[in-house]
Amino acid sequence: MGNFWLFVVMSILLIILPGPDTGLATQNTIAHGKKGGFQTVFGITTGLVFHTLAAVFGLSAILVKSAVLFSVFKYVGAVYLIYLGLTSIWALKKNKGTEQEEQQSKYKHKSPFRQGLLTNLLNPKVAVFFLTFLPQFLSAGTKPFLQFLLMGATYTVLTILWFILYVSFINYIRTWMKKPSTQRAIQGISGFVLVAFGIKLAFEKAPS
Repeated sequence: MGNFWLFVVMSILLIILPGPDTGLATQNTIAHGKKGGFQTVFGITTGLVFHTLAAVFGLSAILVKSAVLFSVFKYVGAVYLIYLGLTSIWALKKNKGTEQEEQQSKYKHKSPFRQGLLTNLLNPKVAVFFLTFLPQFLSAGTKPFLQFLLMGATYTVLTILWFILYVSFINYIRTWMKKPSTQRAIQGISGFVLVAFGIKLAFEKAPS
């Protein structure tokens, strides 16, 4: 795989671009601390593992080629993102002016891992990404199976490393971000971002 390092550089650039995963990791780190942020990251990367295996064994190709399946995953994923965003915005409105204990209690029954997993797993754009981005770095003379597996594993590891740094940074400034005014602003922004990404995903066209 002669283009491996180019693949690494391009992957890093794509990973650090803000997206629904970033918004969710930010929100859960503020709400739950570093533990909640890392649980979200573990959910996100678990979703990436499933997408990698799907790409390796050809399931993603079926998803990309089937307009019906693509639409099902697209709308389920979009609804879930919008639900997370609206829940955040509604909680912000409902808990305006409450004490910190009440602010934390609304997250008590939520699973950051499950949120991260479903946000990533139900996003068909990730499947499309694996089937369109990874093949550009395939080398002749080597089995695509092994190359896909290596690139998928590399992308997952890079994602983990980036989000460890990102969550650690958010947790470091969490004291400032936990101030009621700052937290309301961040929670509101992340909620609207998740809704926006959900709407954007809903209007995503299936690849031709």
